[in-house]
Amino acid sequence: VKPMTPRCTVPKAVPVGKSASLHCHENEGFPKSTYSWYRNSEPLSPDTKVKPHNSSYTLNPATGTLVFHAVHKGDTGRYSCIATNDAGFAKCEEQEMEV
Repeated sequence: VKPMTPRCTVPKAVPVGKSASLHCHENEGFPKSTYSWYRNSEPLSPDTKVKPHNSSYTLNPATGTLVFHAVHKGDTGRYSCIATNDAGFAKCEEQEMEV
């Protein structure tokens, strides 16, 4: 079963140095979806070794949670998430997060 459009939760504004949690979830898809996050249409890698400009975040593809440990100006942008499984994928609308 193809994933439904995931529900994305993105904080509107976060003070520099604070942590921020972004969530993405859908529960119609079978098999269970995996989640990938995008900032300004660029994929955010779950691999800590290839992260852009010292961004400190943790991305869990299984739960769809993206956590910034200490945001900085470079983390400002439009975030969206894609839920994917064997049957297809679905994307939530981009949401702006300001730092």
